[in-house]
Amino acid sequence: MRSHRVGALALFVIAVLVAGCSSDSNPPEPTTGDWHGTLEIPGQPLEIGVTFSGQDSGTIEIPLQGVHAAPLKDVQSSRNGVSFGIPDVPGAAKFDGRYDQASDRIVGDFVQSGQTFKVTLQRGKVTPLNRPQEPKPPFPYQSEDVTYRSGDLTIAGTLTKPSGTGRFPAVLLITGSGPQNRDEELFGHKPFLLIADTLTRAGYAVLRTDDRGVGGTGGKLDDANYTDLANDALAGVGFLRSRQDVDPARIGLFGHSEGGYLAPLVASRPDSGVAFAILMAGPGVSGAEVIVEQTRVILTANGAPPEEVEKQVRDAAELSALLKAGDLAGAKALARKANEALPPDQRKPDAEVDATITPYLAALTAYDPAPALSALRIPVLAFFGGKDLQVPPAQSEQPMRDHLAADPDATVHVIPGVNHLMQPTDTGKPDEYASIETTIAPEVLSYVTGWLVAHIPPK
Repeated sequence: MRSHRVGALALFVIAVLVAGCSSDSNPPEPTTGDWHGTLEIPGQPLEIGVTFSGQDSGTIEIPLQGVHAAPLKDVQSSRNGVSFGIPDVPGAAKFDGRYDQASDRIVGDFVQSGQTFKVTLQRGKVTPLNRPQEPKPPFPYQSEDVTYRSGDLTIAGTLTKPSGTGRFPAVLLITGSGPQNRDEELFGHKPFLLIADTLTRAGYAVLRTDDRGVGGTGGKLDDANYTDLANDALAGVGFLRSRQDVDPARIGLFGHSEGGYLAPLVASRPDSGVAFAILMAGPGVSGAEVIVEQTRVILTANGAPPEEVEKQVRDAAELSALLKAGDLAGAKALARKANEALPPDQRKPDAEVDATITPYLAALTAYDPAPALSALRIPVLAFFGGKDLQVPPAQSEQPMRDHLAADPDATVHVIPGVNHLMQPTDTGKPDEYASIETTIAPEVLSYVTGWLVAHIPPK
């Protein structure tokens, strides 16, 4: 699980604006063009890029957060004043600053949720992240954008398949927690694009889709429960089964993190017809237990004092208990109370706090994977990162083995030295995900491909 997008990086989605002004003696719109700079979040500086296209319009790039050409709003500019707002971002995110003609820079403050961060922009495009594993065309296989229905919703995705004719075995990818696009893009990484590329090159058709409310998929994730999400995955299996280029008897599921909850839930349905399941960092215990333990190990790894760790663990346990019981009103009251205990400049509006407590979060917290895992009688690979602090193998490995004990073809494996995203790491801390250039360690890709070829040969 992603801990709802891992702390401050998910919270501070930033932007900068367009400035411009004209006079008879100076060039008009001095801010037109490309700019880049750093949002000075303590301990987590965030690189941004802005393209100014006029006095009242502009877009922003935030490579670490996968933000590309996002429009700004409420842009006001002059030579001595620059301001803007950012649409669809919590915390009333806005920028106030000015264009400094002497240095040819834009300087100012970014404010969100009562916190203020300095920003200085200079001319030029933001440096793209180095992601050496990201697949680039031309590809030695076919790629097709597809849509299909899940109840009243349209689900959008991409199907890749080997070149040539025939019926190929197929894999449906299921993302981790929170709203994800079909590439499961985060911190500039596209792990599902890489996995799809790897498996398609090995001879498998691969379907990856946008989550509810993301990209081309309808609905809203916050309103969904696990029946809804399992039905979405089952609709994907049905779509694959309907195609003439897919072998209907060899369709399997690949779930990452929370997807490792949903894949067994779907595969355990008697009518699913799922032939195999691969679970990457899929928890072996309930959502409530994972949330509490990841709180403990991440805070400890970050050097928090023991008394602060225990306080946060108690708070996480109390909140999880309310969510598990379906008491969303009580959970919102508790979250508001915790918010009110923060320093005034760090508090969020009540509406923003309430928005974090959703039916989807309650479903995730309450979910117990034991019944679905125990019912599986298909080839299953469940593997964990030895340095994972979000789904710690010390918590989930043995329960996973216990739940799969009756399955005649189940493999549970811990890969040393990799984190929750299967990146090589010394610490496993989530705040390192963005700085690690490797998207998925090559040995992980080789291990998964080897298992799949051995159990479901491509031909």
